[in-house]
Amino acid sequence: MKYLIKNILITCVIGFTGHALAQDSLPDLSNLESGWNAIATDGVCSAGTPYQFYAKPSADNTELLVFFNGGGACWFGEACDLTAQPNVHSPFADMDANNPAMARGIFDFENPENPFGNYAMVVAPYCNGDVHIGGGEKEYTYQNTEGDDVQVTAYHNGFTNSDAILDWVYENFSAPSRVVVSGSSAGAIGGSFYAGLVAEHYEETPVVLIADAAGGYGTPLLYRTFEAWDVASILPDWPEYEGETNQSLTFEDFYIASANHNDNLTIAQYNTAEDQVQYNFTYLIGDPQGSFTLPQRLLNNYLIIENNTDQFAHYTAGGNTHTIMGSPIFYQYEVEGVRYVDWVKDLINGHPVKDISCVNEAHGCTDAPE
Repeated sequence: MKYLIKNILITCVIGFTGHALAQDSLPDLSNLESGWNAIATDGVCSAGTPYQFYAKPSADNTELLVFFNGGGACWFGEACDLTAQPNVHSPFADMDANNPAMARGIFDFENPENPFGNYAMVVAPYCNGDVHIGGGEKEYTYQNTEGDDVQVTAYHNGFTNSDAILDWVYENFSAPSRVVVSGSSAGAIGGSFYAGLVAEHYEETPVVLIADAAGGYGTPLLYRTFEAWDVASILPDWPEYEGETNQSLTFEDFYIASANHNDNLTIAQYNTAEDQVQYNFTYLIGDPQGSFTLPQRLLNNYLIIENNTDQFAHYTAGGNTHTIMGSPIFYQYEVEGVRYVDWVKDLINGHPVKDISCVNEAHGCTDAPE
């Protein structure tokens, strides 16, 4: 998730109030403090620095939210080099920047309208540059501004780190009554993949996916990222992924495979029609400026998923704001007379929701909701 957009590749900056613990003594849920707890693991971030995750218990721990954080991506040497100048990448090694303690939106537990106010929460930080689905170490070489060759080792260990978190979740939440998997920006992509694994584990439990601000990456050049991260190597042995390669995969495939593999999974997306961050990342992948419009890419994304699954809901607001789940606008945005917070509340409680689009607003999709 991104709360302050400063350039193409920047991450959220939020406070830290947790308590780090050693990997050899991971706490049971019953031993956590009532607020946010930072739990150290033996995982590593892109630059090889330590990885941890965040957990917050609830009064009864029966309803659970698993959230995948966002914050940029890297799939070529200069972007993955934390010492490169000018600095245009996310601070992938910064764990404190991932802590949800000072975030708003769904993390605002003082807001009585928060539909997740009674949920236990587990947050997967983002620091591997691989939208949480990387298959392992990658060696990059690039030429710096002085003409020298620079070698960079990036630990695209998103899958290993996320898998360790889910193992802890499965051990500590044996029979939740409801599970929501969500994520913003890069975390929306990772969340769409892991929602399928979570739903498979909790096969008798309703699971809902809410993917925030990542529906517009329908570029034919997307294989560049999958090849760098070797995503095909981490795909589960499901018939829905049979024959998929790093060259054939799309982000839509994660939604389709997750939904079709699990009858207990409901999938949904949120986007803004002119999200500037989604534009900028697509340009960075290689699409020329002016070669596409995000509204058309979003529509294609919706149609592909709808045509290949039984149930899919989407909410599209106007304007160019990036992400909503961790922002105060979570409670403010209203499109077609439906506030986003109410739409989410209905969605996670199993009530029918309709597709919402700024296209049906008098002012169209250029402006943000009032």
